Amino acid sequence: MLINADFSCRAELPAEEHQWVKSPQGGVERVMLDRVGAEKARATSFVCYAPNSHFPHHQHPGGEEILVLSGTFSADDTHYPAGWYLRNPPESSHTPFSDEGAVIFVKLRQMSSSEDRHVAIDTYDSANWQRVVDRDVCPLYSSESSINNSEQVSLQRLQVDEVLFTDDLLAQTLIGGAELLVVKGSLIEGDQTYLKDSWIRMPVGTLTTIKAGATGATIYIKTGHLAQIIGADVEGLEVR
Repeated sequence: MLINADFSCRAELPAEEHQWVKSPQGGVERVMLDRVGAEKARATSFVCYAPNSHFPHHQHPGGEEILVLSGTFSADDTHYPAGWYLRNPPESSHTPFSDEGAVIFVKLRQMSSSEDRHVAIDTYDSANWQRVVDRDVCPLYSSESSINNSEQVSLQRLQVDEVLFTDDLLAQTLIGGAELLVVKGSLIEGDQTYLKDSWIRMPVGTLTTIKAGATGATIYIKTGHLAQIIGADVEGLEVR
């Protein structure tokens, strides 16, 4: 299965265009954003767990990245309410479930084989935010390579009409692409408004102006990761 599988091209899915489809596991549905592979896939998705639903115990050969958007997502004996950000490194395993129901943003098989640290950050905790220049930022992950050729992940809060791409962010996007998820509020690009839960993937070399909407915005942003994908063999890659 190939969905938005050309990473040299822009891809997006506004919130109003989400189409939920059933997964192989009862009570679990998903919106596929990009995907390379069938039941073993490099994939980016929204996943909805109905109350009292679960996935059997399984391993993640290429790692798993999660942002809990609503409800409570649980894994083994640990519960993660809305706002938690997780990174489960390659070869980690767990039994995920939700008692009350949950919606998560999840990325599968997109980590370096050298990544070996489990990350769990409560983005609702103000202690995890910092002021960077004139913007509130919650750092989530930074790879060890140079800042201009590495994966950088954060949540960022934008004020009304504030332009997203600062000089540093623009440089990172030009070199390594960017991926955006509107967590709260809205973003505006030209005549297009992206509401909460809208997703945008911008390829290497993207130059555009995006600003926060009438109530501001909180966004998930990942930069620097797409340059490593273009031309790589991502076939033969896990369903969620």
